[in-house]
Amino acid sequence: MRTIDQCDFKDKKALIRVDFNVPLDKDFNITDDKRMRAALPTITKILNDGGAVILMSHLGRPKGGPENKYSLKHILGDLSRMLDLEVKFSADCIGDDAVKQAKNLEPGQVLLLENLRFYPEEEKGDRAFAEKLARLGDVYVNDAFGTAHRAHASTSIIAEFFPQEKYFGYLMAEELTNAEKINHHAERPFTAIMGGAKVSDKILLIESLLDKVDNLIIGGGMAYTFSKAQGGEIGTSLLEADRMELCLELLEKAKAKGVNLVLPVDTVVADRFANDADKKAVQAGNIPADWMGLDIGPETAELFAGIIKGSKTLLWNGPMGVFEMENFEIGTRAVAEAVVTATKENGAFSLIGGGDSAAAIAKFNMEDEVSYVSTGGGALLEYMEGKELPGVKAINN
Repeated sequence: MRTIDQCDFKDKKALIRVDFNVPLDKDFNITDDKRMRAALPTITKILNDGGAVILMSHLGRPKGGPENKYSLKHILGDLSRMLDLEVKFSADCIGDDAVKQAKNLEPGQVLLLENLRFYPEEEKGDRAFAEKLARLGDVYVNDAFGTAHRAHASTSIIAEFFPQEKYFGYLMAEELTNAEKINHHAERPFTAIMGGAKVSDKILLIESLLDKVDNLIIGGGMAYTFSKAQGGEIGTSLLEADRMELCLELLEKAKAKGVNLVLPVDTVVADRFANDADKKAVQAGNIPADWMGLDIGPETAELFAGIIKGSKTLLWNGPMGVFEMENFEIGTRAVAEAVVTATKENGAFSLIGGGDSAAAIAKFNMEDEVSYVSTGGGALLEYMEGKELPGVKAINN
């Protein structure tokens, strides 16, 4: 693996693709800075070598040009405090100002470029745009695992212009090492916990996991499509009617491969989608007509926890219910606690797969009690599905 440890950055300008796509509140305050903090070791290594750093990232999904709410200027103060130096800022990423500031950058200095996605060429993977970015630095470093599955100009095309000077940052290397451990070196029993709203989002991952895992736990909104497919009553719960046949096929595949596919045996239902709704626990497949399932039930939480605690490798992607609402977080919390117990008491390796799972672990203050929390939801899923990530391929080629 080509990492930044193989390069001495003295007197070099490192062009680093970071993932600073952080959530901001209405006053542009960062509400979760994990992705920024994750990039600090890479930036620090380059500065300590005597190099200069040029940071490029996207923020949000701007439509057709610059929008103030998606400007990276809003994170400048926080980044400067994190690095304990005054980070310079260019209000463009490829214009004259960016070129001038990059040229004048001294060793030990950091320049943040404006949102790459203010140019549609970024997401189109435009080669001319990538070349303009490439001119700003001497070395290319990709430390943005969260966007590694995108064939964008700054994540894959740009590497062409640095045939000998392209490397993975520490975060990328760590993400790939941990994903590889799950993909090819999992100690058994290996249990995957799949949650979230839709079966359709996880089909390829589930099919891939059926060749690897001993146990596959299904919870969250997607479990109701499985329940309905088996003839259960699910009230007004989430349903992908066009995926019911697929659910039955997945159950058959699991059986044929000897995988223990585990579905909820009970569920917590509510009479409306609200934290203060009336709620009760019912058996799976017996949800009253006007009620909806919003969490796994207590019997299921106990069942899932028992399997998790007996595992040596754990992959968790997706919550068990609407954990954002306090009254429907119990199932997700129970799974999180079981993962922590398996990790700490059983020596299990536990990988939390980004997205809502990472948000849940953070909410419960358990981030430091599992083996690894990925910063890339979509990228990790595609990697686990066996796909080659463009951002990874670009460095390896």
